[in-house]
Amino acid sequence: MLTPLGFRLLRRLADGEIHSGEALASAVGMSRARVSQVLKEADTAGLKLERIRGQGYRLHDPVPFLDRDAIVAALGATAKTLKIDVVDTVDSTNSELNRRAAREDVHRRLLIAEWQTAGRGRRGRGWTAVAGGSLTFSLGWRFEQGAGFLAGLSLAVGVALARALEIAGISGVELKWPNDLIHRYCKFGGILIELSGDALGPSLAVIGVGLNVRLPPAARRTIAQPVTDLATVARGRVIDRNLLLAVLMRELTAMLDRYAVEGFAPLIPEWQRRNAFRGKAAKIVLPDGSTASGDVVGVDASGALVLDHGGRRLRFVTGEVSLRRP
Repeated sequence: MLTPLGFRLLRRLADGEIHSGEALASAVGMSRARVSQVLKEADTAGLKLERIRGQGYRLHDPVPFLDRDAIVAALGATAKTLKIDVVDTVDSTNSELNRRAAREDVHRRLLIAEWQTAGRGRRGRGWTAVAGGSLTFSLGWRFEQGAGFLAGLSLAVGVALARALEIAGISGVELKWPNDLIHRYCKFGGILIELSGDALGPSLAVIGVGLNVRLPPAARRTIAQPVTDLATVARGRVIDRNLLLAVLMRELTAMLDRYAVEGFAPLIPEWQRRNAFRGKAAKIVLPDGSTASGDVVGVDASGALVLDHGGRRLRFVTGEVSLRRP
């Protein structure tokens, strides 16, 4: 697990240059032996650290770490509408924002983490993150309406993120119901929304987003589904996560303001255009373990998935959908 001390050292190495153990020890006020011990954490965090005998340490791939000042500058006027926190490490940005919600107003509170020790996906699954190679954040947003009105929120968030990625020059982004961002059927991003409040409103949505920006082969092997990362989708182009986050937040906040008034219905045509499974034969596994199949029609105004099964329309509000093999 990366500690705050580990991050201090890694930021020293973020330029990709060789830094001697003595210089690192002097910069952070510790012994060279302790520097060596702490830097072993980098290997477990998905970072490739080179140890060069007689010279020192170097990160094989320079990592521009997340920086609040850079994010605020890139956001421009949008930054004034948000309360922004950037932390080195947290168990889960969603978990932390939910904890804060118990004691303070987290509406428009944006929490960004360089490293999550217990990142969460849908239905209790874990989320694999890589220090310097992931973009994980949560945003609190208060709505006057209740849970029924917010049923399509995860789909709307997907649309906003896809728009932002295209603005950032990353093309070919598609959506998989209900909360995945994919490219050529490989997942690179996920959305986790947790709601609290009264059934009829008002309610608080904690909107969690995780994106693979640079996912090393070792990390990919730990994930039990086809995955990719934005570096691959962008054909090796270096992606500045601070700038990318700013683009994402501009699109996301604009969408949330609109959603609060109009709901999901106006976004259906755009979600349908981005639907990776549209018209394809699919299978859905329901929470009780039963399955259903049919051709994917799309989604309705509530965000439910609609399948065509022999001319009969089937509607699902939860489940895991996958392409059906011939």
